[in-house]
Amino acid sequence: MTIQANLSSEPVLSTRNPSAVLEWLARQAEPVVISLGAILAGLALFSIFIVLVGKSPIDLFKLMYTGGFGSWFSIQNSLSRAAPLLLTGLCVALPARLGLVIIGGEGAVVLGGVAAAAAALPLIGVLPPAIVLVIMAVAGMIMGGIWIGLAGLLRHYRGVNETISSLLLAYIAIALMNHVIEGVLRDPASLNKPSTTPLPADYMLGNIPGMDVNWGLAIGVVACIVSWIIIETTSVGFAARIAGGNVRAAQIQGLPVGQLIVGFTALAGTFAGLAGMVEVAAVQGSANASLAAGYGYTGILVAFLARHNPLAIIPVAILLGGIDASGGLIQRRLGLPDATVLVLQGTLFIVILFCETLYGRFKMFNPDLWKRSA
Repeated sequence: MTIQANLSSEPVLSTRNPSAVLEWLARQAEPVVISLGAILAGLALFSIFIVLVGKSPIDLFKLMYTGGFGSWFSIQNSLSRAAPLLLTGLCVALPARLGLVIIGGEGAVVLGGVAAAAAALPLIGVLPPAIVLVIMAVAGMIMGGIWIGLAGLLRHYRGVNETISSLLLAYIAIALMNHVIEGVLRDPASLNKPSTTPLPADYMLGNIPGMDVNWGLAIGVVACIVSWIIIETTSVGFAARIAGGNVRAAQIQGLPVGQLIVGFTALAGTFAGLAGMVEVAAVQGSANASLAAGYGYTGILVAFLARHNPLAIIPVAILLGGIDASGGLIQRRLGLPDATVLVLQGTLFIVILFCETLYGRFKMFNPDLWKRSA
């Protein structure tokens, strides 16, 4: 079915209509202001926790900045950690535009990595490295798309809550990964840490020229830009936004809601699967238990903090990548557990969920105020 969208309903910005300009500015400012407020509130609550354990919040935040962005080495480390978050953030953000809450991206990451490694092993030495890397990417994306697409299928055809199903699928995926890498795909030389056969150095995904950051960062940025174009400028993206706002209205208009649900969840899964491929080809060198590093779960925080805007995911992922990169320094200097940054991420997530109730409640962001004043 062809989807036709009428975008003429967008407000026309003109100096002749100052209320429309103010309304547009207010709409653009609302998510920025509330998100920044949520971050500050989360940091304040986290400071209380740090005080209770007998440490200085000021020292902690200084170390967090130093470890994440205080030097070129720290920045590169943060960018490397941000690379998978860009893709796992999209795994949450894209279905969210349809009103779906997918939190099982971790499953697509681990199975995408396993599929990429399995696809590469018989081709090493047979095909050139560039072609093998492309095949690995395709294999990871297909596996991730199938896995998260299952949650969309269950949601549309059986009415199963996608939040629960995607989370359960993630646990199943991790179990499958462990079964495969400890069984049929296990490298006999991997004794203490079961894994697949390591990729040769020339079959690894290299670094961006001039940086000690792998190409996964560039892949993630491109994926965010392409996703924004799909959501904001295409008729399919417009239909997804309509369905996310009111499913009944979308059905009355004849929009293929079922196809949108399955299609967008599958597309979201391809990005998470691609993140798994990048972890294998650029970081781990093989599929092993380290694929379950929590990037799929951190991607939930990235997407919510970015308000499910693919472009906003880029700076948010870099910010959280920097926070994650500072964990080791915090552990060494303050004697706090490395998981302290996970406590911070959890605090931020709780505050962000609470702040979801604040949208539309402030007069400065209320479009009716500008209409009455016109």
